[in-house]
Amino acid sequence: MENTKIDSKLYEYVKQDNIEEFKSRVQQRLAEKLVTPCGNTLLHVAVSYGSDNITSYLAGTFPSLITIQNSQKDTILHLAAREGKASHTIKSLVESNPSLMRKTNTKGNTPLHDAVITDNKEVAKLLVSRDPEVAYYNNNNGKSPLYLAVENGNKYGILDDLLNLGASFPIKSENGDALPEGKSPVHVAIKQRNRDILEKIQKEQPELLRLTEEGLGNSLHYASSIGFLEGVRLLLEKFHDGAYETNLEGNYPIHVACKSHSVDVVKEFLDIFPYPKEFLNKKGQNILHVAATYGNGSVVRYILKQDQKLVAPLLNAIDEDGNTPLHLAAFYGRCTATFLLVRDNRVEHFIVNNENWTPYELAEERSKISEEQYIKTDEMRAKERKQFDSKNSTPALEIKDKEVDSNKMDTKKASPRDEIRVVYLRLVTTVSILFFNACPKKSLKELFPVTRLPMSRAKEEMKSMVGSLLVVTVLVAGVTFAGSLAQFLLQPFFIVYLQ
Repeated sequence: MENTKIDSKLYEYVKQDNIEEFKSRVQQRLAEKLVTPCGNTLLHVAVSYGSDNITSYLAGTFPSLITIQNSQKDTILHLAAREGKASHTIKSLVESNPSLMRKTNTKGNTPLHDAVITDNKEVAKLLVSRDPEVAYYNNNNGKSPLYLAVENGNKYGILDDLLNLGASFPIKSENGDALPEGKSPVHVAIKQRNRDILEKIQKEQPELLRLTEEGLGNSLHYASSIGFLEGVRLLLEKFHDGAYETNLEGNYPIHVACKSHSVDVVKEFLDIFPYPKEFLNKKGQNILHVAATYGNGSVVRYILKQDQKLVAPLLNAIDEDGNTPLHLAAFYGRCTATFLLVRDNRVEHFIVNNENWTPYELAEERSKISEEQYIKTDEMRAKERKQFDSKNSTPALEIKDKEVDSNKMDTKKASPRDEIRVVYLRLVTTVSILFFNACPKKSLKELFPVTRLPMSRAKEEMKSMVGSLLVVTVLVAGVTFAGSLAQFLLQPFFIVYLQ
């Protein structure tokens, strides 16, 4: 027999918990086959409205209704979690039907997920007390009830209940399979920079600090990556071993700290681990390699100022490709890092890598490639303008002017051409810094040859920019390391592209 829709009169009796009228009317039909348009049975409706009398009657008279799921795969316990209370009837249903607590709906949510999402503290406390392990079950978004409670900022103290009543983090599920990896509640606490919640987790469930999250590494990796100093301090104290774990990129947390712009976090690591030469990532790179690669001038400067015994092994160390920190700063066009390294008397300028390139030669080659990319992009754009002009009455240049005006309104967006241009500027500046400080055996004429052949618009732009950069670089090369560089770096011209 097919399901039949619940009539409005019967629905109203259930809503009002009018047991007598309900019984007299429901006996005329098969209660198991009555549903609402979204597939809710009479028991779903009774639970959602907290109609305990009718809930008890239906559960006792028609027990098959207890396990039925609606069109969204919600059980009666899902509805109780979202809309009901932990009444005596609901408690009895939980006790007699424990499997309901692990049933998931189309979103992958268990009833405990829904209780946390809707801030139903009473039902959440009931559910976790009966089946603590469900607090770690992940929904379709990889979020567990524990994660959601942290994400909600421990609203109404639900997180406290989950931590206090919850089981230890399970390594395997009851059938022996490894639990699926999802989003770590520790990581979301770090994202929110919430030290109080981190301390709660550490006190009640310290094993959670060991969780990793795909793409973010362990909790120390993540706290280091966002420069969360208070979190790093707590984790270094309570999760010290995490400092010796590598992420998918093969980096230790101290490497990740050097990628961020927080000198304080790097200092925290070096205070506890004053032997950075022992921390090499899978590419054989030390912390100075990493700081130079990502152009973190403030971190490079801080490392260079450390005790000679600590710094000396880092300065000219080579990675698996034979690159020193100066090579990497040169390769990626990191102007500030290059300047800081090349002006340090302890840094050797002419070490060659596995490809037999010095830092200067590496930067020079990269700048040539970048220039070609920029010119190619400009030529393609000119070609597109011609094609557009041939098909439209409005010249492309006028449209371009309008585009420029709109770009002024939204400075966050940059075209691929602009990005290529910035990369080229950085590389040319880096080459110039190396030319004047690392003494390459080439003249300015050889470095920037003048051609008498007609130049494209892009090449004219490049010639003009290079000329300006050379003037600036000569000035930079002539100032003292301790004084004027910092002032130059504060100028808008440098802030645009120096890193």
